[in-house]
Amino acid sequence: MTEPEHAPDGSLLVIDPRIDTAPYPAVVADAAGTVRALNRAARSLLPAVRVGETLTATAPAWLAESHASLATDPGPGAAAQGRVDRRSLEAHAVRHEDGTVTWWLVDDTDTRLAREALRSEQARTAFLTQVSTALLGSLNVQRCMEITTGLAVENLSDAAIVMAPASRGRHPTVTAVRGGTPVHHVLDVDPDEVPGLPEALQGFPPVPSRWLDPRAVPGWLRPEGFGEVGSIVVVPLPGHGVPAGALILIRGAGAAEFGEDEEVVARLFATRAGVAMSAARMYDQQASITETLMRDLLPPAVTRLSGVEFSARYRASQDGERVGGDFYDVHPASEEDGESLVVLGDVCGKGLDAAVLTGKIRSTLHALLPLAGDHQRMLSLLNGALLNTHDARFVTLVLASVARAGAGVRLRLTCGGHPAPLVVRADGRVEEAPTRGTLIGAMPEVRATTADVTLSPGETCLMYTDGITEAKGGPFGDELFGELRLQRVLGECAGMPAEAVVERVQMLASQWVGRGAHDDMAVLAITAPRGQHLTAVGGHGRGRYTA
Repeated sequence: MTEPEHAPDGSLLVIDPRIDTAPYPAVVADAAGTVRALNRAARSLLPAVRVGETLTATAPAWLAESHASLATDPGPGAAAQGRVDRRSLEAHAVRHEDGTVTWWLVDDTDTRLAREALRSEQARTAFLTQVSTALLGSLNVQRCMEITTGLAVENLSDAAIVMAPASRGRHPTVTAVRGGTPVHHVLDVDPDEVPGLPEALQGFPPVPSRWLDPRAVPGWLRPEGFGEVGSIVVVPLPGHGVPAGALILIRGAGAAEFGEDEEVVARLFATRAGVAMSAARMYDQQASITETLMRDLLPPAVTRLSGVEFSARYRASQDGERVGGDFYDVHPASEEDGESLVVLGDVCGKGLDAAVLTGKIRSTLHALLPLAGDHQRMLSLLNGALLNTHDARFVTLVLASVARAGAGVRLRLTCGGHPAPLVVRADGRVEEAPTRGTLIGAMPEVRATTADVTLSPGETCLMYTDGITEAKGGPFGDELFGELRLQRVLGECAGMPAEAVVERVQMLASQWVGRGAHDDMAVLAITAPRGQHLTAVGGHGRGRYTA
């Protein structure tokens, strides 16, 4: 039975028993804001509120203001929201005919916390998405370190330091302060001076921020002009199996200390940053290795050697590639008046796989240079080496031993399954060198014939791969460039230097192909310079060769 209550004037206030036992707090107030009744839940929630006193004097301000606003608003009114201690409440007003209003108070603390958690998670997700987008757009390690520190000071801390693993005892480091520009350093310091930093650099889990004493931060870690450190977070930057470094977040003495949720965000941020930095570092390493290996695969630059003009051009089947299945080499003579060896070949296939086999063949031929005087033996040994590999591809090539012979040039030419070289005479005639041979790496035995050719001053021997003659193009895009067209082009090059001959052949073949697909193309010209004496053509001794 509900205990009766009395107003200050002595009048008896009675509240409906159903309302009094309701689980939600209910407060009844008249138009003047005087409390007329409270149920049990309301008396427990709002112990300061008394019957007969005003809401303004005893109730939370947000509830009193909401009740006062009803006097000027004839409509139903929106729910009022506010807090009592740590509880979040919604107050819903029910008007009565006698002018009183019953305020029902509904606890929405869980809903509010869920909404706040959702907003926090949405903000965290947006931030981490921004991090991933910014970091994965770069494959440069230094740029990734700059982006990491920049994002950190924008969203997490007042200052940020990214420290990479030591290289020769020194740590590449990037430091950023809010509103400033990231600065690169290479620090020769002891990470043990910062608690948790050695472990972070080794990829171990981070030490909680509350365990780190900001007063123990060494001077080299504090950014110049930063001031007193208030709190610090040290987290690892995990990479692909190997730690990418450590991230250090610093807040000033006047800022709030890092909370547990913020440390979680810092770890998620560091994970993304570490992956990006690790990927960039792997890319740098692979690019460096590729560049080193590529040097041995790229065709060499050739020029005058022992008074003989050489020139060559190469174009891979894919314009974005630098190597392929066609190759050439010029090996200077080991003796003053000896023969230089020229090799031009075409590996079956194209692209990187063909380029790898090309590198092996070039290395093998280089090892066989002591046998350069015997073309047949060189081809046989190379044939045996290719047959003993797991690779089923073959190669066609032509060997040319080159030596000065007075004012002219003496050649010994041997083909192994390759198109025979073409000789451009001074009067414009084009002759095919009489040399033939079987494919190298396809059959157990190699058969080849060697042709002796002499070039008079101004005459040229052109060695080429079938990428030139089999290039499809023309008006309809399906016609081969062909040997006859190549010979006509060479006939127009009579008397030209080697450089001009090679440039014209390559240019016309490329124009013929246009934007269409084509095989690797390689051409190499050997020209006897004009002049009667070796000194007249700049040939002193062995001459010069660049590769």
